[in-house]
Amino acid sequence: MNVQHFEKGLHYNDRDLLILARKIGKLATYCRRVKDEASLIRVEAEKRPTKKNSDQVKVMITVDLPKKQLRAESRRRSPVDALDRCIEKLEPQIKRYKETMTRAGRAKISRKRPA
Repeated sequence: MNVQHFEKGLHYNDRDLLILARKIGKLATYCRRVKDEASLIRVEAEKRPTKKNSDQVKVMITVDLPKKQLRAESRRRSPVDALDRCIEKLEPQIKRYKETMTRAGRAKISRKRPA
């Protein structure tokens, strides 16, 4: 799993970077292909001056998998909250990818269908 992290106008402390790594690693539990060398996870965090304080930090996560690209974006007050929301958005996308693209997922679907 290759992870790229970009910050624009925002700097994480060491504690936040560990939290970020742990939460990104959680995505790999849903599908084995996320851990694969061919996959790339790109995390972009940007702080922008806005009128509303609740959406000053924007976090975008892009997951490049074989034959598919998954993406989530969230705007929140803190980068960790935005990251949590992005993870919540990516979980069902990864599960759907596993069902449609992997042999184990397709086998599971075919067993559920009545003959």
